Amino acid sequence: MRIIKETNINFIGIRRIALVISSILILVGIGSLIIQGPNYGVDFTGGTSLQLKFENQINIAEIRTILSSIGFGNSEIKEFATDNELLIKLQQQETGEDVSDMVINELTNQLKNNNFELRSKETVGPRIGSELKRNAIKAILISLVLILIYISWRFELKFAVGAVAALFHDVLITLGIFSILNLEISLAVVAAFLTIIGYSLNDTIVVFDRIRENLKVMRREEYIDIFNRSINQTLSRTLLTSLTTFIVVLILFFFGGEVIHIFSFALVIGIIVGTYSSVFIASPVVVEWYLTSEIKKGKTGSHR
Repeated sequence: MRIIKETNINFIGIRRIALVISSILILVGIGSLIIQGPNYGVDFTGGTSLQLKFENQINIAEIRTILSSIGFGNSEIKEFATDNELLIKLQQQETGEDVSDMVINELTNQLKNNNFELRSKETVGPRIGSELKRNAIKAILISLVLILIYISWRFELKFAVGAVAALFHDVLITLGIFSILNLEISLAVVAAFLTIIGYSLNDTIVVFDRIRENLKVMRREEYIDIFNRSINQTLSRTLLTSLTTFIVVLILFFFGGEVIHIFSFALVIGIIVGTYSSVFIASPVVVEWYLTSEIKKGKTGSHR
């Protein structure tokens, strides 16, 4: 099935423009991470998260005043899209007392005309949170190293470097957008990053496989022409796969509820960036490697 007819777009010819765009996005994201830092969730920082459903309308200022009276004035309070529902994130306290019971008891005493129910409760210790953070970073790095090894074996080292460069590109841009929007990074978001890596890699491998085939049958053609031909030949498949996946993830984003809202948002960004990187990052890295090798050999005819 083809959603577009055969194309002849010079993707490799505009690779430097794409590189500038990607560099700007990555630098802005890194700048945001340096200035304000990642917004780690309770999973990584330690603390208690309470989701409460109230009977009547909520006054956020009143809730914060009540929390301040018992030493939780710096707590994060998030109002859900659904009516009268709150998510309260409490900082970790070095006391033996259960902070969730303390907060619930105080809210019950102060809000006697507005009953509420506890929808969910999550508590993570600071030591466990720090360990989860290290393990999350380790999981992403190990996956990238294993991908590098596998593609080097399945294709060539230059293809592996191109694929991993694209994956770093996808994760950095998605992470940067999260930092700019000050969105919380939780274990679910890390799972989304790993999903993005898998999705983007699958798309890249399809393009690489066609490039490898064309390198064998189009030996007399210039490298730029071979890569452009390969990308154009797989473009319909790339767009069809990306579009169908994007529609599903977009539906999850709008109708999946608050529980997977951030997770689905990460996937929305990841699918867009991953599709882009398969064409404008992974393949250009490989073709530049080929062209550089030709220059070193003194064969400048293939470089243009």
